[in-house]
Amino acid sequence: MFNYTFHWRPAFNALPRMFEGALVSLQIAVLSLVIGTAIAVVLALGRRSDNRLFYGFATGWVELARNTPALFQVYMTYFGLGSLGIHLDSYASLLVGISFNNAGYLAESFRGGLNAIPETQTRAARSLGMGATQAFRLVVLPQMFRIVFYPLTNQMVWALLMTSLGVTVGLNTDLTGVTQELNVRTFRTFEYFLFAAVIYYLMAKFITLSARLLAWRLFRY
Repeated sequence: MFNYTFHWRPAFNALPRMFEGALVSLQIAVLSLVIGTAIAVVLALGRRSDNRLFYGFATGWVELARNTPALFQVYMTYFGLGSLGIHLDSYASLLVGISFNNAGYLAESFRGGLNAIPETQTRAARSLGMGATQAFRLVVLPQMFRIVFYPLTNQMVWALLMTSLGVTVGLNTDLTGVTQELNVRTFRTFEYFLFAAVIYYLMAKFITLSARLLAWRLFRY
């Protein structure tokens, strides 16, 4: 028989702590996306490179990131590196794991974006006196980011949701970690995790709507 009695007041009282945890989750997601984006640009270039070593390194990273569970990647940064004598705390392990995953997924999006840009764009930039690096930075890269803007937004949402994996390596300051700690103390599982799910949903929708507004402002012409 269903005999669960709901108690909402403790969950409402815990909202300030849960919001603090949500800010930690958002912080990790943003940092991991920034780090992952920087690495993904290099990996995308590696995937298009004629250098076998560079190509092999980039391909190996992409294959591992895209074809193994994100949980395993977080475990490897916490337990795997720890067994080798490289000890990262829970926050750093989660950040490294999600950044690794972001870089692998974004690298393929960036590679597709680079392939979509005509080679004539680079030639035109070079004809104006730009060097190869300058042409890539000022002409090719901005166009690539415009092409991959929406996949980048989706990856940001995915990174935010992946922060919930931090609880598996002992992180208790993010939203899921705070919620789990509250649940252990009170056993009000449904109430706390329902509130956490709503907060995750609202953050994800905020990211999506903000991205749409930004795209409307940037790409109107």
